[in-house]
Amino acid sequence: MSEEPRGRLRRRRKKKADEAETTPTPEVQEETAEAPPEEPEAPAEEAEPAAEEAEAPAPAAEEAEKDEGEEAEAQEPEGEDAEAVEPEAGEAEGGEDEEAAEGEEAAAEAKPVTRRRRGSEVTTTPARRATTPAPRTPDGAIAVRASAKYVRGAPRKARLVIDHIRGRPVEQARAILRNTPRAASRDVLKLLDSAIANAENNHELVADELVVGHVYVDEGPTLKRYRPRALGRANRIRKRTSHMTITLTTNDGKND
Repeated sequence: MSEEPRGRLRRRRKKKADEAETTPTPEVQEETAEAPPEEPEAPAEEAEPAAEEAEAPAPAAEEAEKDEGEEAEAQEPEGEDAEAVEPEAGEAEGGEDEEAAEGEEAAAEAKPVTRRRRGSEVTTTPARRATTPAPRTPDGAIAVRASAKYVRGAPRKARLVIDHIRGRPVEQARAILRNTPRAASRDVLKLLDSAIANAENNHELVADELVVGHVYVDEGPTLKRYRPRALGRANRIRKRTSHMTITLTTNDGKND
């Protein structure tokens, strides 16, 4: 067979298949004939209940919104209560600050009054308490001692100065030392001021009640130096030092 007849047969088969698909079968024709004409309206009726069902969830959403609004209203008073609690906390803090300030004022009032020498500057620091009682002499008098070691000066020259203040009140002894035209008077005055400070700060004594009791000068080590002289000779130079001691008492001392 040639190619043309084969092609024709294929075309005929395709046409028959298409016609068989398009032409309804006798059973399908009977069903369409028996169906009532009102059946096409059924989808519209079915659509209405579906729409009603879609509208039904709307009230549920409204109820949920109402519940949320009620919860928010219930939470608002809690916020007001919290705001009311904050001022109370602030008042409590203010009360604590006032109590602390009152405690500081009471402590400031309870501080001891500091004693000072006449003419000295007023200090705001409290006086230091004495850890040990003031030393006393055999006859029961208070004795506050101060000493200076290795003072550059001859003991003989220092003794000429201390003889003027022995047995004198403290203020009078200071006035004498300020007006004495000797180099050793400056060292003796510093030592006297140190003894007065020891009595006031360590033993809480009043300077106006103190008197210069025992005062003496001991000889310290001597520094030896040499000066060259003529014909190869050398002269010795002795640089003497002194150990000074002052003891203050509360009664009139006697001359040593």
